[in-house]
Parts: sequence; structure tokens; C-alpha cells
Amino acid sequence: MRPIVLASALLLLNGATALAQEHTAHAIGPGALQWGPAPAFLPKGAQAAVLAGDPGKSGPFTVRLKMPSGYKIPAHQHPTDEAVTVISGAFNFGMGDKLDESKAQKLEPGGFVDLPANMNHFAVASGETVVQVNSMGPFEIKYVNPADDPRRTQ
Repeated sequence: MRPIVLASALLLLNGATALAQEHTAHAIGPGALQWGPAPAFLPKGAQAAVLAGDPGKSGPFTVRLKMPSGYKIPAHQHPTDEAVTVISGAFNFGMGDKLDESKAQKLEPGGFVDLPANMNHFAVASGETVVQVNSMGPFEIKYVNPADDPRRTQ
């Protein structure tokens, strides 16, 4: 019995080592970020940079979103949790079925919000604002009011 347990443990260890080798460390300096237009599911005017992972595939990812002053993301939800950290500017977010700036909470650089899956929320940028989003893919967004979905107007 002991040899079987030992052999099983070695197989598990080898499998874990192989999985660990698939994830390699990488660093990106702020000047090396590859900014491009934000995906079509967001209102026009924002830029996005993928830092790690692939938002379109299953698994964890990290992206940054750069929004111009006054940029608004109408009420929406995601099927996965979303952790947002403010890098610069001011990120105003609120919960609810419609964008209501009077109900928004202002987060400044270093501020953080952890939004649960399937919770309706909205956002507004004060000044040029950069946020970092950590979540699990594949990333999806569902607008409370389908008419707010920018993919409908393209």
C-alpha cells in the first residue's frame, strides 16, 4: 500500500509542477502598456490595456481602462466578480438599475471596490481616470437597459 501512496504522491507532484510551469512571471512598466481602443461592449472613448490573462478566455485576467473625463458606463452587470482599483483620477461608481450620479461613491487613487457577480452597477470618470480590473474570463457585460449597449448602435 505504501508504494502506491508514494507513487500517487509523486504523480500529483509532477502534475502540479507542470501546471506551475505554465504560468510564468512577467512585469510591465507603465510606459510599456499597450493601449488600444476599449472593446465594443463599452461606450466609445475609453482605452484598454491587457496586463495579464485573456479576458475572452476562461481564467483570471487583469486589464486597465483609461477613461476621459465625464466618461459614463451605464448600469450593467457581469456573471463574475469584478475587483476594481483606481490608479489615477476619480472613479465614481454606484449600485442600481440606472446611472444616477447622485448615488455614486467617489474613489480616488488607491481606492478599491469589489463588485459581486450579477450586481447592477454603473460608473462615471471625473477627470481622466485609469482603473485596473481583475476578474475571471470569459468577460461578459449585460446592460440593464439593452438600449445602452453600444454594440446595438454599430
